Amino acid sequence: MTTVLVVDDQFLIRAGLVGLLRAAPGIEVVGEAGDGAEAVALAAETAPEVILMDIRMPGMNGIEATERILAQATDPTPRILVLTTFDLDEYVYGALRAGACGFLLKDSGPERLLAAVTAVASGDALFAPSVTRRLVEAYARQTASEQPADLDALTSRELEVLKLIARGLSNLEIADRLYISEATVKTHLNRTMTKLDLESRAQAVVVAYESGLVTPGG
Repeated sequence: MTTVLVVDDQFLIRAGLVGLLRAAPGIEVVGEAGDGAEAVALAAETAPEVILMDIRMPGMNGIEATERILAQATDPTPRILVLTTFDLDEYVYGALRAGACGFLLKDSGPERLLAAVTAVASGDALFAPSVTRRLVEAYARQTASEQPADLDALTSRELEVLKLIARGLSNLEIADRLYISEATVKTHLNRTMTKLDLESRAQAVVVAYESGLVTPGG
């Protein structure tokens, strides 16, 4: 069973998400929260595998809640999926930088929601690469890192893989492009994330843009 915590300050939306997830096979809803502070407490108490996190909430918003949850989590850390109304949203970008695994539009259909939860639980990126790239490109120049990642620690192949990830290619597409196995792509990505102290594929994409490895529109 995949355990899920649902966080949304709007009762009807939260109730709808909880009802849909509880009706799906293989998913167990372990809690629901109406604000960021409650989400942080419940995440510590229930240790969910996946958290559906509303981003705009009164009090503690989804970005701060994401940071706190990941900071206090023990292995395995929860996979946080941000819920938003708009795909081009500076709050979403902030959440990705904070360590969220991706985002889902609130008007997504039931099948997309369930597929997203399944993808996140299995460790995959859960947003469309094209949307991720558009989002990052829209805000990378506005939100430059105070301390850009030092890419000198990466090998030439790791840099190559990181660049293709930032361009929106899947692991399988990268494997085909570089004539290596998909498992090797994952190994390079995992080593890159370890060297750069990153928590998610989304953060790797952001770092690629903020460090100048990939440029918007380039």
